[in-house]
Amino acid sequence: MNYSVVARDIISCVGGKENMKSAQHCATRLRLVLKDKNIVDEKGLEEIDAVKGTFYTNGQYQIILGSGVVNLVCEEVIKQANLNSENKNSKEDEEVKQEGNLLQRAVKGLSDIFVPIIPAIVAGGLMMGLYNVLTAAFFAGGKSIIDLYPQFAGIASMINLFSNAAFTFLPVLLGFSASKKFGGNPYLGAAMGMIMVHPELLNAYAVGTATEIPYWDIFGLHIAMAGYQGTVLPVLAVAWIMSTIEKRLHKITPSWLDNLTTPLLTTLITGFVTFLFIGPIMRSAGDYLAAGLSWMYNTLGFIGGGLFGLLYAPITMTGMHHSFIAVETQLIAAKATTGGSFIFPTASMNNIAQGAAVLAVLWITKNEKMKSVCSAAGISALLGITEPAMFGVTLKLRYPFIAAIIGTACGSAFLAAFHVLAIAQGAAGIPGFISIPIQNWGFFAIGGIISFVVAFGLTFILAKRDAIKNGKSKEAAEEEDAAEKMLEANGIEEVKEEKIYSPMNGVVKDIENSSDEAFSSKAMGYGVVITEHDGNVYSPVDGEVVFTFPTGHACGIKSDAGAEILIHCGIDTVKLEGNGFDTNLESMQKVKKGDLLISFDKNFVEKSGYLSEVLMVITGSEKDLELKKQGECSTEDIIFE
Repeated sequence: MNYSVVARDIISCVGGKENMKSAQHCATRLRLVLKDKNIVDEKGLEEIDAVKGTFYTNGQYQIILGSGVVNLVCEEVIKQANLNSENKNSKEDEEVKQEGNLLQRAVKGLSDIFVPIIPAIVAGGLMMGLYNVLTAAFFAGGKSIIDLYPQFAGIASMINLFSNAAFTFLPVLLGFSASKKFGGNPYLGAAMGMIMVHPELLNAYAVGTATEIPYWDIFGLHIAMAGYQGTVLPVLAVAWIMSTIEKRLHKITPSWLDNLTTPLLTTLITGFVTFLFIGPIMRSAGDYLAAGLSWMYNTLGFIGGGLFGLLYAPITMTGMHHSFIAVETQLIAAKATTGGSFIFPTASMNNIAQGAAVLAVLWITKNEKMKSVCSAAGISALLGITEPAMFGVTLKLRYPFIAAIIGTACGSAFLAAFHVLAIAQGAAGIPGFISIPIQNWGFFAIGGIISFVVAFGLTFILAKRDAIKNGKSKEAAEEEDAAEKMLEANGIEEVKEEKIYSPMNGVVKDIENSSDEAFSSKAMGYGVVITEHDGNVYSPVDGEVVFTFPTGHACGIKSDAGAEILIHCGIDTVKLEGNGFDTNLESMQKVKKGDLLISFDKNFVEKSGYLSEVLMVITGSEKDLELKKQGECSTEDIIFE
């Protein structure tokens, strides 16, 4: 199928790009907002082979294309019509309130923001590890590779510059990604990131040790000229504030002034707010945090070390760990009396634990995309850079993050018990040996092993717990594995029957009872509609996830026997932009019958003004299939056979 030609024909039939305001898509339909729906050539649309049907509802002209096609056609439509895919289609879309677990929403948001920039920080982390290998004092007399082979000094210097770039300018990357997530202009977000790391500002890494911070004197206010290199939380706050201001200004500014004044006022207002409030608040919070942790560590011994280890990763997420630099510098400078810094060993245990958890996920997962992320992120974490591991894997999946912070706590408690301290700053993680006194290398190694083993093992245990929680018992999994091995050993291929079970516990009806005519017309295929359910959707077959929609409200599965199944939760719920929906599905992920696919808050969906019925469609089925059971059904009832 030529998606470019399909898009061109659709644009022509709906009145040309001049008649189009915006274009979006859900799991099956291209959704167009048109200036005049009366000039649409419906007969022409029907003659396009890819189009399975059309209808108009809720201010949108919807064209049914089907899963796996609609997203590709939508991209071409946006490109050819010069539309902005980020536009909201209605005021209703903008005013939908977010609900659900606050922590889960925050974690999902962080993951969505960081995932696009993972390649950049993974590359930087791996290059930083290579630089550490070249410059570490591994040889007699405290010499490094470049000390022994000076011809490599220039290469090492270049690698150091390449590796630092993504972290030095991290606010630029985050500003772009976060602003896009919050609905603002990503280029304005990037510009705010540039302002926050401008070379005229005092570098964030030097704030803790600077004898004097430069200030702007503005109307009697002393505003610190301090940068935000390597920070996370301040940049996210700035991106949210900027996006909110920009959207408000777009609403109240006349169109003939909008392009001129909105970017100007957005940047000015956000810039002043950044340096007047966000900077002082974050620095003060970091100072109090560093002082409190120092007291805890010095007072509570190994218990304090364990607590610090437990908190280290969450603190790193906020960027407030930069405040530790001042404390660590003072501890190392006074090592004759203090013995050194407790912060660096804990950071090393955290990096090792994060790396171990990610490598465990690499071992567990069957998802090739996740495997590729884990292989790079795990090594990067062990060598000293944890952002790819945390935001790309452990926080996204949740249970590896829990395993990692517990592993960090155990390793840190052991080091605190034996008073292992750092006498220099360096690369935390496995290369951290060079910052530890040689007589404590053994203890440092044991602490690292404890962190690795605990995090790695707990990741396996928690992964199994999640599998059981999602409806698959350990005994059933073992019986399944034993049966497969027995068949393989006897050279027997498993005979597959096509049984499609109910994906939910609820009331099952023929799909012609759906409130959505795109489904009730059977244009997408035959299926069922499920009502009076609890919001938990389970896999109706053994198979593979062939696509997931970014908002989590729909997915497609291909069964092991070849049936292609679309599951769609709610009517027009794409407008909720993922709020109220929870799923960890990935494309190409293997699933078993009864595995939890999607959970959504039925009450939230209905309170937001949408129907919560769930559709299951056997896509491509041209004639009615015989329903084996209707009415009250459970996930153990066969719907089609």
